[in-house]
Amino acid sequence: MNAPILLRGGGDLASGVALRLHHAGQNLIITELAQPLAVRRTVSFAEAVYSGKITIEDVEGRLAGSAAEALALSQMGIVAVLVDPQAAILREGSFAALVDARLIKRPPETSLSSAPLTIGLGPGFSAGENVHAVVETQRGHTLGRVYWKGSASPDSGKPEGDPRRVLRAPTGGKLIAHAQIGEHIAAGQVVAEVAGEPVTAPFKGVLRGLIHPGIEVPRGMKIGDIDLRDDPTYCFLVSDKALSIGGGVLEAILTRRTQPSA
Repeated sequence: MNAPILLRGGGDLASGVALRLHHAGQNLIITELAQPLAVRRTVSFAEAVYSGKITIEDVEGRLAGSAAEALALSQMGIVAVLVDPQAAILREGSFAALVDARLIKRPPETSLSSAPLTIGLGPGFSAGENVHAVVETQRGHTLGRVYWKGSASPDSGKPEGDPRRVLRAPTGGKLIAHAQIGEHIAAGQVVAEVAGEPVTAPFKGVLRGLIHPGIEVPRGMKIGDIDLRDDPTYCFLVSDKALSIGGGVLEAILTRRTQPSA
């Protein structure tokens, strides 16, 4: 039996990592919140928490009702998704590696002793201190690089590309959707509402992401994303960024296997 790899977080970047690892023959379990907040839901395994299962490109993810079921699904080659915010499953089985893909951008509770190999994505992690390796998540020449010492680039606090593409909650309250991911959107069109206040598109494009309807969101939270390229097929493909980060994670895993003292 191959020891699975545990990913904390099932958003779009974490799901790109999962695709890379799955295609390389790794068994995977993803832990998530009871109400995941993924925006790019069509390419996020976290969506299985709501729908029971999801297929991203050619890979199936399925919600598990227990740690035992998650472990069994992973051995079947299915990406298991488990509601387990504290990653208590670490005490239920043996894992080859732990990838903290929550992108919380602050020092995590992850430690070097959490698994034989611990990998952190992006800011908040320090290789040799709270994880064994860090993978860069910021776009540029260092995207996807693996650091065995030091940290990734600090959080800039700004969205990549045109900042207007990011839709945020105008107030706190329940989100109601008025458009579907992949839908062509006109400038000024109402995409959603929060507590009765509309969320409108800043320009023409495709609705690339929108968090799950019915969730209570705080004011200012990122709830959606408009893609200027206006191509709906991109909404159902894992991004180049996610795959690059996934390549870095795979490199870290293979490096540790061939060079245990890395």
